[in-house]
Amino acid sequence: MQDESWHRRRMGVYLFLIGLKRRITLGTRIALLEGERVYLVRHTYLPGWHFPGGGVEPGETPEAGAARELREESGYQPVGRPELFGLYHNTYATRRDYVALYLCRLFEQDQASRPDREIAEAGWFDRLALPLDTTEATRRRLAEIFEGGERSEAW
Repeated sequence: MQDESWHRRRMGVYLFLIGLKRRITLGTRIALLEGERVYLVRHTYLPGWHFPGGGVEPGETPEAGAARELREESGYQPVGRPELFGLYHNTYATRRDYVALYLCRLFEQDQASRPDREIAEAGWFDRLALPLDTTEATRRRLAEIFEGGERSEAW
């Protein structure tokens, strides 16, 4: 298993190259929620468990990007419009990255989720019994969502 610093450098190079074309990068994540449960994914290229998400494509709204990433990574799709929960500055690998977080409580599954080149694992978890390697950013967002604490500006 590769260490986190390697992942951070790799992501930094990737985002830097994108940043040459665009001054900032915009990502999106979507918290798929069912009562006290949350759907998380573990990517093949990043450590830990995260909300489904990825980059917003040119010409795509963050909301459309969130819905697309959710479908691609889980087989679920929102029913109606997901709620914008917050916009965060993500300084994990660069100072140029921002993440829009959406909440989705109404959804349907139109295809089964299977591990692939991008998603190693995915599943539903009780918010109080998350996998040990759930990222700190994901844990902080869940606390903001469920406990109503002050929202951070940093991812």
